[in-house]
Amino acid sequence: MNRFSPQQQPRFGVATVSTPALLGQVLGITGAGFLVTAITAYFSQGFPYGASLIAMLVGFGFLFAISGTRANPGISMLMFYAFTACEGIGIGPVIANYARLDGSGVVVDAAATTGMGMLTLAAVVYLTSFDYRKLSGIAFGALIALLLVGLVSAFTHFLHPQVYSWLTLAVFTLLVLVDFGRIRAGGGGQTAIELATSIYLDSINIFLALLSIFSGNRDRR
Repeated sequence: MNRFSPQQQPRFGVATVSTPALLGQVLGITGAGFLVTAITAYFSQGFPYGASLIAMLVGFGFLFAISGTRANPGISMLMFYAFTACEGIGIGPVIANYARLDGSGVVVDAAATTGMGMLTLAAVVYLTSFDYRKLSGIAFGALIALLLVGLVSAFTHFLHPQVYSWLTLAVFTLLVLVDFGRIRAGGGGQTAIELATSIYLDSINIFLALLSIFSGNRDRR
C-alpha cells in the first residue's frame, strides 16, 4: 500500500508519486520544453553567434535556478522554460548552419533518431531488472572526461570532431539510462522538473551529436 496519500503528492514537487505518474510528469514537462526550444530555435536562426553565446550563458543561470527554486514548483517550472528558450536561441544558428550545408533533412533525421532513441532507452530501463543507477559514478566520470577532452581538443585539435561526436553520443546514452533508472526508482528525492531537466539535457546533447555525425556522413560533393 502506498503510504503517500494523493493530497501529499505535489504535482510537480518532490518525486513521491507512483512511478508511472512520475514518468508521465517528466515526459510531459520535457516535451513542452522541447517545443519551446524548437520555437525559439526557429526564430533565432539568423542570430549572430555572439548573441547565441550570451543566451547560452544566461541559460546556465536559469539552469542553476531550477534546483534553487525547487520548493516553489511554479517558479521552478518558469526557470525551466526560460532555460529551454535560451537553449533554443543558443542552438538556432548552429541548426541553421547544418541545414544550409547539408539540407533540412539532416536536422529532421537527427531529431527523429533522438526521439526514437530516447524511447528505446526508456523501454530498456523499464523492461529490464538491472538498476542503472549503479552506473551513475561511471557516467559522471565519463562526462567529466568528455568535457576535459573537449576543452583540450578545442585548443590543440588532437581529436577529430566526428570522433568527439561519437564519444558524446556514448556518454549521454549512458546518462539517459541512469536518469531513466532514477525515475523508475521514484526520483531519488528530485522533483519532476529536476528530472525533466536531466532528460532534456541528455536529449539535446544526443541530438547535437547525431546532427554532427549525420552531417559528416553526407556526401558534400
